[in-house]
Amino acid sequence: MAKADHRGDSQFGGAALIAGSANIAFRAQLVVPEQRQLYDYWLERASGRPMPERRDISPAHIPRLLPFVSLIEVGRDDERCRIRLAGTRLRDIYDREITGLDIEDLDWGDKRDYWLTAHRRIVEERKPAQGVVRGPRLHKEHLVQYWLKLPLGLDASGRVGMILCFDHFQPSVDSWQGAGQVIAT
Repeated sequence: MAKADHRGDSQFGGAALIAGSANIAFRAQLVVPEQRQLYDYWLERASGRPMPERRDISPAHIPRLLPFVSLIEVGRDDERCRIRLAGTRLRDIYDREITGLDIEDLDWGDKRDYWLTAHRRIVEERKPAQGVVRGPRLHKEHLVQYWLKLPLGLDASGRVGMILCFDHFQPSVDSWQGAGQVIAT
């Protein structure tokens, strides 16, 4: 009887273990329970792939999260990003409907470069990102934003076609130092 070659199994097992550890570490950084819920849903829908495709995501599966969710469509040149869908809580934050706008059109004030870089990094690296920002946009310095951005594949090519976003806002603590600064990424 021939001896089985398990080298392939250990390589796959090692890669799965590393991916699993990375997912656990990333999830541990998510502060808001709804962020963890969306991240878990994203992982489930990815079914072992680096990321799910847009068609794998259904608003019907996450109805409670929808006011905080947005979908950003990535242009063919990976530079232009357009907001395809923005939840009602985002309308409250931006004081207007932002669905249909390019992300470059949002009034981020001194956070503009931060946000453009974050979106670009997600597209280039094809990995989720999260962070916390005080003063998420111009005239909203009294808020802290806990954000999560999850890439969605365009198709089997592995190219990012959309970014699934979750943004939770809450009033900042008055005694907090460093107003208007990025406090974590």
